Amino acid sequence: MPAANQRPVDLLTGAFDLNQRRKFSVTNDAGDVVLDLYFKPITRADRKKATTLAGSDEALEISTQMLCQMAELEDGTKAFAAADAAKLQRELPERVLNELELFLFGLGGEAGIEEAKKD
Repeated sequence: MPAANQRPVDLLTGAFDLNQRRKFSVTNDAGDVVLDLYFKPITRADRKKATTLAGSDEALEISTQMLCQMAELEDGTKAFAAADAAKLQRELPERVLNELELFLFGLGGEAGIEEAKKD
């Protein structure tokens, strides 16, 4: 259908590929890659689902639920279950969890951490 005849909603939603994935390599303190995780773009529906699963308005709970919901392995299978959020928060260094979640939200790197602190 020519663009002139398309509805604006169809033009917008057709302009973005929600299957494109970004790769994040989790490294340990020695710099060795422990795990590669892949992330598709986040939609508003994903954010709403994570908020519901978190059962809280607390940003840290929601962001870890979002991580569990969105992280995939190379073959496209889910890396985590929703129930893994508590263990990740309890047993993973906060620095690592922060790096993962900032990457998920497109704020990776030191600049992203500094920008997130300003919010």
